[in-house]
Amino acid sequence: MTIEPIDAYFTATVSALAAPQPRDAPALHVPNPLALFDAQLGSRHLDLAARWLRAQGKGFYTIGSSGHEGNAAVAAALRPTDPALLHYRSGGFYLARAAQVDGSDPLRDVLLGLVAATGEPISGGRHKVFGRHDLNIIPQTSTIASHLPRSVGVAFSIARTRKLGVACPWPEDAVTVCSFGDASANHSTTVGAVNAALHANYQGLPVPLLFVCEDNGIGISTPTPRGWIARAYRDREGLRYFAADGCDLADAIDTARAAADWVRRERKPAFLHLRTVRLMGHAGSDYEQAYRQPADIVADYDRDPVLNTARTLVAHGVLTPEQVLRTYEAKRAEVMGLARDISGSPQLDSAKAVMQPLRETLDDARVVSVVAPGEPGGPPLTLALAINRALQDVLQAHPETIVFGEDIARKGGVYGVTRGLQAAAGPARVFDTLLDEQTILGLALGAGVSGLLPIPEIQYLAYLHNAADQIRGEGATLQFFSNRQYRNPMVVRIAGYGYQKGFGGHFHNDDSIAAIRDIPGVVIASPARPDDAAAMLHTCVAAAKTAGAVCIYLEPIALYHTKDLYDDGDQEWLAPYPAEPVRIGAARTYGAGTDLTILTFGNGLWMSLRVARRLEQAGIAARVVDLRWLSPLPVEDMLREVDATGRVLIVDETRRTGGVGEGVLAELIAHGFTGSVQRVASADSFIPLGDAALQVLLSEDTIEAAAVKLVGAR
Repeated sequence: MTIEPIDAYFTATVSALAAPQPRDAPALHVPNPLALFDAQLGSRHLDLAARWLRAQGKGFYTIGSSGHEGNAAVAAALRPTDPALLHYRSGGFYLARAAQVDGSDPLRDVLLGLVAATGEPISGGRHKVFGRHDLNIIPQTSTIASHLPRSVGVAFSIARTRKLGVACPWPEDAVTVCSFGDASANHSTTVGAVNAALHANYQGLPVPLLFVCEDNGIGISTPTPRGWIARAYRDREGLRYFAADGCDLADAIDTARAAADWVRRERKPAFLHLRTVRLMGHAGSDYEQAYRQPADIVADYDRDPVLNTARTLVAHGVLTPEQVLRTYEAKRAEVMGLARDISGSPQLDSAKAVMQPLRETLDDARVVSVVAPGEPGGPPLTLALAINRALQDVLQAHPETIVFGEDIARKGGVYGVTRGLQAAAGPARVFDTLLDEQTILGLALGAGVSGLLPIPEIQYLAYLHNAADQIRGEGATLQFFSNRQYRNPMVVRIAGYGYQKGFGGHFHNDDSIAAIRDIPGVVIASPARPDDAAAMLHTCVAAAKTAGAVCIYLEPIALYHTKDLYDDGDQEWLAPYPAEPVRIGAARTYGAGTDLTILTFGNGLWMSLRVARRLEQAGIAARVVDLRWLSPLPVEDMLREVDATGRVLIVDETRRTGGVGEGVLAELIAHGFTGSVQRVASADSFIPLGDAALQVLLSEDTIEAAAVKLVGAR
């Protein structure tokens, strides 16, 4: 195999070391220094093996940990029961923690991940991640800082689960550790997560969270200004700051232990600034000489933490230079032997195999059939009241449930949907958050892996776009990248769609759900009627609890307090509390007309039922199908209802481009429907303020004209 320059430098430098006489060797006050050196060596040789595998056409991931091996000291300072969310350069940490737990083979684990082998124990070959359930390492991919909001949620939940008497996978005195790079420290997600931790701590809430910034001074090719991380985080009130040289094992372990012990004792957030060095470039495809001077690259070799640990061990008489080199080469032989053994390991060989965790999650969610707790019937309810009662029942039936968001507690939400919940369930279970959607969803993600059942609210659909990656990059991927060993159950309530009067404009009348509709494995519920809303909320809660599903529950603002359907005072949009369950992927049909099938959802249902009444008076018999579920779509029900008439009008209140109707139409065509099809949707426009909104939103007149034209064309 090719010898890397850093590899040759290590050998030459250690060979030139002079071993001290026994009387000259001071004591080394580092617990288990040889074990930590072993973890550092393993991490280094895994990086070298990754390059060899890639050169052989066998490896697929070469973002290495070289220069960051000092993070092994962080693992040593913590307990294996402390939940960890790790930076992608955490090889040293991973190996050091694995050494604390019997029965693991971490070198093989990482190598199997490098070759995307199905035998890799956490993701099953779907991605190279640092994660193991028995090591309490929650797997993360390489998205920039997106795991930090979840880490706040995990830390928050350690105490909250105890307060609620709910079982938690983490010990009562656990410390959550979250590591990231200096470039990620500038990301808005990091800034928001640190702010959220400080905001909670300021209110006296326990947040035992150790942020670990591994500062190697460069982000891919962009230098971090010297001293910037210290300047930005050293003097933050409420955030205890610790700094250590990650290239010096003794300093790293002493400081990491002090930081971890402080967080464990005080139950407050702290920031460990671990200065590191990046060796061998950003990744295997990176050509470092394109943006760094060769002399600067070589100068960093002397800061190599593996080399510095070897120097320390020799200086303190723990090992001789010859023993260091033998140990180094023995680890090379061990890792390379494993690399050769696993280089031909089976990989995922079909779409079915790749998608198995996603498919199993949805399959488990689909079979959920739950009757709403409490007495069915009673006085007719509006949509808002039905959701409110369903939330009350969920809180009463499931003690692990927490409901939170902006203005949802004392005020009861902008539209009163959560009114009275805090008084009934208490402020530990129903509470307001700061105004940051990344924090709201991150809190839910952390709560979900910690034994709680979170129901966060996003105040308006447009606000979701501030934080969509918390669902796309974190929530939806966790079961995929952990082969369902980790799950983050949650039901995200979102007030959305258009047509609300008196308080409109783009941010309060958003009609686009394209950002969530294509996320694999996510359930999207879109109730319109009060009875459906209650039943579907219970179904989503059951799917989250039993299948670990991430459910998005879209609530049409304009229908919250609607009572009438056809005429003023008819109260035909009200409905009693439901007695029947609603399965995921099941549509609801109104009428049995044989001339036309209207497929719709949300506000489109209200408009389409009104149009269907007028069509009936004109001699056109239409049936209206409420899709109710936008992912997965109720394909079987759709096909049955369109085949009954041979003509289908897709009524889609979202935008023509990227709207739900595109997916509905595609499913009909893919399943062989050959009848007449027409689609109407809102315009490809942002929604303006006032009555101008009606110029771009789908209207009843447009629906009726399209229906008449479609049936007239028979």
